[in-house]
Amino acid sequence: MARRRQKIWITRAQPGADATAERVRALGHEAVIAPLLAVRALPDVQADLHGVAALAFTSANGVRTFADISPERAIRVFAVGAATAQAARAAGFKLVLSADGDVDALAEGIGQRRGELRGAVLHPGAADLAGDLATALESYGVEARRLILYETLPVKLEPEAAGGLVTSDAVLLHSPRAAQVLAALVKTHPAPKLRALGLSKAVLKPLARAKLAARVFPSMPLEGALLNLIDRNP
Repeated sequence: MARRRQKIWITRAQPGADATAERVRALGHEAVIAPLLAVRALPDVQADLHGVAALAFTSANGVRTFADISPERAIRVFAVGAATAQAARAAGFKLVLSADGDVDALAEGIGQRRGELRGAVLHPGAADLAGDLATALESYGVEARRLILYETLPVKLEPEAAGGLVTSDAVLLHSPRAAQVLAALVKTHPAPKLRALGLSKAVLKPLARAKLAARVFPSMPLEGALLNLIDRNP
């Protein structure tokens, strides 16, 4: 039986949205790009790597924003998941390890290697973080620093556009911040038939009280696993 062609709303910020849309179309579905967040790099940020033994990234946006302000590529990188690790390799980092999990898994993985680190772990990222990696690392005895590089701002959708988007078969969510914006949106634009497909349980947490058809996340926080959910119980 042929798969039913579905309308899939992609909420992640650019440039990641285009890559996700390409993968959705390859599965035979309609991809509608309408980000709920916009990434704005903060001006005049300097990356001080004195005493830093490794970088820890919890998003591809963090990788790209750091790469824009620093030429350093030889330093070790710890990435939260496969997509972030791929972004780090694409940016030119040579030694990249992926936790294939969430912030807690990343902290645990780095903590297990603390004996290899001769210095601090720097976490370049957003002003509004989904998890406190620095505090988690310190609980493992790892010196940690934060570097705020960018902020994520909610995108205001026109009522007509929002009304059309909530009629999608499914919405893809890559971050808790995007889920927060969606939770606010569906209060004024009901979406009882919309399935929310999130990268992880933590991503979907802000939608706990939202009136949706379903909230589903994969067993592993990988985009490939997320996209596999589209054709499950469509």
